[in-house]
Amino acid sequence: MARPRKQTYTMEMYLKKIQSKKICNDADVQRNFVWKKEHINELIATVLTDDYIPPIILGEEEDSQLHIVDGGCRSAALMVFRYGNYKITSSIENSVIHYKKRVSGKEGNTVWEEAVFDIKNKTYEKLPEELKEKFDEYQIETVIHESCNSSKISKYIKRYNNHVSMNTDQKAFTYIDKFAGRIHKISDSRFFTDCTSYSESDKVKGAVERMIVESVMCMNHFDNWKTQAKTACKYLNENAAENEFEMLAEYVNRLENIITDDIKDIFNKKDSFIFLTLFDKFSKLGAEDKKFAEFLRKFKNAFREVKKNKNGLLFDEIDKDLGTKDRQVIAAKLEMLEGLMKEFLHMEGEEHGQITETEAFIAENLNMDVEMVKADMDFYNESLELLLENTVRIDSGLRHEQNRPSLLAMMAYSYKNDVDLDEWLTEYAERNNSYHPDQKKNFLHMKDDLKKFQKNKNRRIA
Repeated sequence: MARPRKQTYTMEMYLKKIQSKKICNDADVQRNFVWKKEHINELIATVLTDDYIPPIILGEEEDSQLHIVDGGCRSAALMVFRYGNYKITSSIENSVIHYKKRVSGKEGNTVWEEAVFDIKNKTYEKLPEELKEKFDEYQIETVIHESCNSSKISKYIKRYNNHVSMNTDQKAFTYIDKFAGRIHKISDSRFFTDCTSYSESDKVKGAVERMIVESVMCMNHFDNWKTQAKTACKYLNENAAENEFEMLAEYVNRLENIITDDIKDIFNKKDSFIFLTLFDKFSKLGAEDKKFAEFLRKFKNAFREVKKNKNGLLFDEIDKDLGTKDRQVIAAKLEMLEGLMKEFLHMEGEEHGQITETEAFIAENLNMDVEMVKADMDFYNESLELLLENTVRIDSGLRHEQNRPSLLAMMAYSYKNDVDLDEWLTEYAERNNSYHPDQKKNFLHMKDDLKKFQKNKNRRIA
């Protein structure tokens, strides 16, 4: 059997062949036109910007009659724009088209100038003449199977249309190109294979990538929460920072070490981003990571079935009247979970008097009374936030939560010894973007660096 031959037409020639039925787009087994307006918009923009359109596949009968095997919807969309008075809708993205405009020069000669044209709400007839020509002269590539009959054409239609189109989550992911590589790297972590209840089908269909996007949104941009995956991806592409994804990667790596089979079903397609956001809140409390796993176990086996929120609802009843991605639902779930978690950790209410690891760390390394440290922790935290805001870049590794105990210890040290940290930390952050995982070693290193800074400063003054 001969290989299919290739044939290139201008857009004008190709569409006229369809008009005259020399190329037919009505094979018996061909599906009906299923494209939405957004698909037509993007195809027209592709032509007007001279970007690539995959070849149209044709089947040729012995009498030279051509039938569209693959590309029927593309062809119908091009026809409706060129001859059907189709108006490009206002929802199109990147609607401004750059082109060369013909103008008369001073001496009556033709001069070409750079020009732009917004194709929103425009039909073919409303295009500038230059863009009409660009559309009509666009090169349509075709691949033609020869010696076909209706049976062969049906076979080819089945062959070329035997694919799965992108689902909503997969399409949404194309709008976060700036962080796509980082997201894929996070999705490849062991957490998603061993510590969640995501199925292989979920992973293939983009559910993990969507959950990562939702987690970053919920942790860092909840005031601008987007219910739809596409709008969330577009928002993060424009507003997120690299360190937000680094922080999530760090959380995922820490959870790999504590999540066991009996509680991994908590991290499912519906609620994973909520519990990852809860872990973000947990990390700021100074408790050991294993305590989080203990809380999840208590939540699953006891709290979930008996504990109610302030509105008298169990956790799984909160979303009964609204969608699971509704901002109000998410806020209510997080508020309930955070309250239960603090109750479990004995950190809510002064009567518990529970000492956190961070408080014990500061007291031990600065030889301070732990109760005094506990009483001043809110002050240390607030002061540290103000200090970081003025001295350390938002994307610096020094801001990671695992480094917070030693930073808080430095803050306590500054008040105990009446030392100002602003100048030192500004310089230190310029020289350092990371920290030692052993927070005691990290604290001693920073304290030693501060003393050297003070000595050098005193020498300069002297």
